[in-house]
Amino acid sequence: MVELVVEAKDAADWIYRGEGGLNIVLAYAGSSPKFIGKVLRVRKLKKKKDSEGPAAAAALSEHERLVWKDVGGQQLLSAPTKDIANHAYAQFVLCPLLVSQHVDAGVRVLVTKEFLELIHNAVLLHRPSWRVDNGGVNTLLDSALLMSDHSIFPHAVHEEQQVCISVEIKPKCGFLPTSGFIREENAAKRRISRFRLHQILKFHQRKISQISEYDPLDMFSGSKGRVAKSVKDLFLTPQNNFRVFLDGRLVFGSLGGEVDDTNTQIAEAFEDTLKGFFKTNDDGGMRIPEFLQLVAGAVSESGILDRLLQVQKLDAFDIEGAIHAYYDVVSQPCAVCKELQTDGYHSIPFDQSLKIVRDFLISLTAKDLSLMISFRPTPKGNSQSPPYAGTLYLESLNQSFDYKASFIDLDMKPLEKMPYYYKLDQEIVSCYTRMMKTVNHPEKSESLYQDQSSAIEDNSHT
Repeated sequence: MVELVVEAKDAADWIYRGEGGLNIVLAYAGSSPKFIGKVLRVRKLKKKKDSEGPAAAAALSEHERLVWKDVGGQQLLSAPTKDIANHAYAQFVLCPLLVSQHVDAGVRVLVTKEFLELIHNAVLLHRPSWRVDNGGVNTLLDSALLMSDHSIFPHAVHEEQQVCISVEIKPKCGFLPTSGFIREENAAKRRISRFRLHQILKFHQRKISQISEYDPLDMFSGSKGRVAKSVKDLFLTPQNNFRVFLDGRLVFGSLGGEVDDTNTQIAEAFEDTLKGFFKTNDDGGMRIPEFLQLVAGAVSESGILDRLLQVQKLDAFDIEGAIHAYYDVVSQPCAVCKELQTDGYHSIPFDQSLKIVRDFLISLTAKDLSLMISFRPTPKGNSQSPPYAGTLYLESLNQSFDYKASFIDLDMKPLEKMPYYYKLDQEIVSCYTRMMKTVNHPEKSESLYQDQSSAIEDNSHT
């Protein structure tokens, strides 16, 4: 098989689509059949932290190879770079769990140093400044990940008259933990979703200006009414959890930062954008409700979140239990037991500790991934949907739409960050607990802070 190579002469055809903490995503705007309908995920080089190159040592540590030896295959265990390890992880670990038809592991393609250097310079003006400060394209690598562009329908790439709109959602964790390892002072985790608790901490840290009404428990509930409410809540307070693309172009949400709330100006601009997608003779009609109905319908009808929830629930012990297994795996004294002045959590077999940690890390990927749902008007005379797609009918518009759903952002979580996950978890619950005390003693708190926390507590009882 001849490997694809992306060279300097191709750089002008790849445009900035967005980025996360680890990768920059480029969309193809050229005419080569090999790349039409594709995106390229290029690994980032974080300043002062990452010197990963093609000749780097194995991507997995000795302890990580123990964790993944029974499920990852040799491709994962011997991966020379983190990027290749992530590809193998998606292919051999997540595909079987999430159903391969909804997971695109992508293919490795060779990239030249000159191509990466040109891309690094070309995307600078399009990237959020805080992302630029954290690092840029890793020009030391010799490969990148080529994937399908899930913001478009592959069958519609050459059909100019075919419009496609897609929504990217970060569903987050859709269940409440019941682990016996959760300490009594952290009992709020058993009745309030992790996302809602984390919103309190972010608000306190001034990372967000208001707390989202979105609750993942609604999204994963299976109730059409609650799913519809969750989609509306995401739209009203998108932050970095809800983005919309029209023919691959971002038309709602942020490329790299966060949009706290959807004000009138943003809503009106998006309403105008939807005119090209929905066919209606009523120029005064609102299209946003139809769009949100379409998204909620696809989430409910596809059933795709049912499987995702199963994978999330692999975390049966919560981080408060998994952290003890982590210290067993890395053969270190348990810092948590030292803090709690106890040592009764380390009597299980080593293989069981490995499984607890492995399941927790897989669950963490499932809690942090994105769901991409793409829609197009059902072509006239075409009663057959593309593979892995369904069809929704909006009675209010007398119009049918094909849709397809895919999971993206499936990176493996590093074992070494387990202590960080535990610390963050404790910070989240501690912040909530402190705030509830100030709510009960108003003279010690800011009024806005009281209102936001009281709303979350009230919602936990509904």
